[in-house]
Amino acid sequence: MKMLRFDPSAAFLDGTGLTRSDVQKLEPQLEKLRDEMVDIDLRMLAGELPTPAEKQPLDAAFFPLPEKLLNEYQVDRRKSELGRIVETAKRLQAEVDRVVVLGIGGSYMGARALMDACCQPYFNELSRGDRGSKPRMVFEGNNVDNDASQGLLYLLGANRDRAAETLDERWGIIVISKSGGTLETAAAFRQYVRALEKNCGGDQALVRQRIVPVTGESGKLFNFAREIGCPEIFPVPDGVGGRFSVLSAVGLVPAAVLGLNVFALLDGAAAMNEHFRSTPASENLVLQYTAVNHLLEQRRGAHVRLLSVWSKALEAAGMWYDQLLAESLGKHLKGALPLTTVNTRDLHSRHQQHQEGRRDKVVNNLIVDGYRFDHLPVGSRITDPDTLNEIADKTLPDIMSAAIAGTNQALRDDGRPTTNLHLPQADEASLGQYFQMLMLATVIEGRLLGLNPYGQPGVEAYKKNMNRLLGRK
Repeated sequence: MKMLRFDPSAAFLDGTGLTRSDVQKLEPQLEKLRDEMVDIDLRMLAGELPTPAEKQPLDAAFFPLPEKLLNEYQVDRRKSELGRIVETAKRLQAEVDRVVVLGIGGSYMGARALMDACCQPYFNELSRGDRGSKPRMVFEGNNVDNDASQGLLYLLGANRDRAAETLDERWGIIVISKSGGTLETAAAFRQYVRALEKNCGGDQALVRQRIVPVTGESGKLFNFAREIGCPEIFPVPDGVGGRFSVLSAVGLVPAAVLGLNVFALLDGAAAMNEHFRSTPASENLVLQYTAVNHLLEQRRGAHVRLLSVWSKALEAAGMWYDQLLAESLGKHLKGALPLTTVNTRDLHSRHQQHQEGRRDKVVNNLIVDGYRFDHLPVGSRITDPDTLNEIADKTLPDIMSAAIAGTNQALRDDGRPTTNLHLPQADEASLGQYFQMLMLATVIEGRLLGLNPYGQPGVEAYKKNMNRLLGRK
């Protein structure tokens, strides 16, 4: 398996960046924090539960999850969670032509990132044959936007007073919420179940077959799913918060329905785990990424952490990281502000500020080394009205490479720290590595800051206020 590569060399700048000795001095502390996480991880894999005192802030049940799921599948493929996910996905693929994923925050962002990165561009616009007979996928329950939701319901045929007559009219729901108490998703689920009942002609047996809940082992959504009689209810594991849940059923169920290789996804995450556990800090991707970004924030005031993605397919992967970093480390007046930019698009909107604005940023470039399709040349014309014949043989990847190198050079010449994180491909194995790397790095940085990366008290405050204003108890 090709591994991610991290190159922080352009962050080592006289006066405005770091020195290599700055990072080297932090490495013993990073290895100590890593070893503490690994100790808890090994005990979890052995079936030993950590004591309550150890759970804060080391309730890192996401860490051993990839190996746990893969091992269970090898022991009993049919009864394992992965086996049941794959079988449920096959059933849904055969029954419907569109799936609505209801969830908010970590309950949908990972799935959206996987779809955008690993499926063909414009996947939903392709014919069913070109989609490999996999259903289209759309995301709702992540807002309370009346017109957006009404528009989707219209697209689903909720305005028709009849049942679906053809495969392309049939749709289903994947609903994801650990507690079921998050209002945005709960309200959407009630509304979309009502529309689904109409789509199924009131046949409750069909309705329950076309709803796949992913939730905790108790709570409002669990009770709703049991009342409906859903044949499968997949778990959000204990000790795994929403923003750390992409490699659980939260991300795996939608990915499997899309036909993505969930085994390669977990293999990639497991490979990153092994790298994290066994590689010295000086060569450890997780620890080097953590060290460079943490030290730039602490010593150079780089309080804005830009993830500059050089592929449209990775925009949602950047948004996933925005939530991970913001909710995990944005506490007690600490934590960097995450911001995803997509290039070359945003070079024409935000880059001026990044190049000549305040020196409060670090730019982490996320670069895909391999492409899904053949390289597309500019091409020539006899008349050459746009004077592009001189680069007629250049391809879009050639232009992208020049844009990356030219942008990095401009930033470096002005003393702006940058790093490069290279994904071998925009595929399942690379995304598995990416997710696991950044989750591990975020937890380690939380420990450096003296924060519990797992809580989110600011989010809970808005929820309480919103419910109070609506008159809910």
